Amino acid sequence: MSTTDLALRFELSSNPNADARTLQVLQIVDQNSAGAGQSTVALYKFHHPNTGLTTGVTSIQRINTDTQVWENAGNIDWSSNTSGVVYFGVERVSIRELRKPKKPSSKSRRFRVNNSEYKWKLAENGTDMICVSDNLGSRGKQIAAWTQDTLTLRVAERAEGFLDRVVVTCFLHLWFRRYSIW
Repeated sequence: MSTTDLALRFELSSNPNADARTLQVLQIVDQNSAGAGQSTVALYKFHHPNTGLTTGVTSIQRINTDTQVWENAGNIDWSSNTSGVVYFGVERVSIRELRKPKKPSSKSRRFRVNNSEYKWKLAENGTDMICVSDNLGSRGKQIAAWTQDTLTLRVAERAEGFLDRVVVTCFLHLWFRRYSIW
């Protein structure tokens, strides 16, 4: 991962009554070239209004950095705590397809973007996660990394074209790990 990566911090709602699926994803921005001083800018908002219910819809909004207007990036329509459908615009994808193991004993979870496949896997420490390409010619190249201690997702510049998919799949894996389901 390099200095041109996007650094994103997941921040849970400060409202004690908010559902755990309500959070903001903040972009960490360096203030100067020396790296001294950082600020954050809200990039995504996840909102789940049905606190405590296993069903409901989590809305996902992304800030348009040109207009500073929040736009719909998709939503997750939960049929239970562990199943449902994700909408990325008009594209409908089952949560199962965004967390697909290659085989039953697999320790990674795959997702597709167009004709490319990527996989999330647990890091050696068992708490962090790494997302790598699983395509011929770029197999094993890291596109994102989750650090549990700082609640930070670093996304490689080459993955910005499908950033929504990377952020949402990371969120889903964190949600499932909350229930000790990998």
